[in-house]
Amino acid sequence: QVQVVESGGGLVQAGGSLRLSCAATRVFLSINAMGWYRQAPGKQREMVATITSGGTTNYADSVKGRFTISRSNDKNTVYLQMNRLKPEDTAVYYCNAKTITGVYWGQGTQVTVSS
Repeated sequence: QVQVVESGGGLVQAGGSLRLSCAATRVFLSINAMGWYRQAPGKQREMVATITSGGTTNYADSVKGRFTISRSNDKNTVYLQMNRLKPEDTAVYYCNAKTITGVYWGQGTQVTVSS
């Protein structure tokens, strides 16, 4: 089945930048969409940014203008460029890939923003 692996998390000071990567492998069917979600301690998982196979993007209001989702030419890797990070962006960031067979999640990568 599809495997999803995130990378690029870490510790950064407020105002700094990080770039997350997400690679989907063992993809035998087209990926319809990929997205980034995050879950802070004690909170529900929330959508951060998504991108469809057609290139349509969607962002949470809290990250608009600061985060950018993009993808590789083969459409099996997505990136999340995070600028002007805030302490409230601290969370575990998860990536998913949607195909006609289901939604596949990665294990997550920790992003910590210090004030």
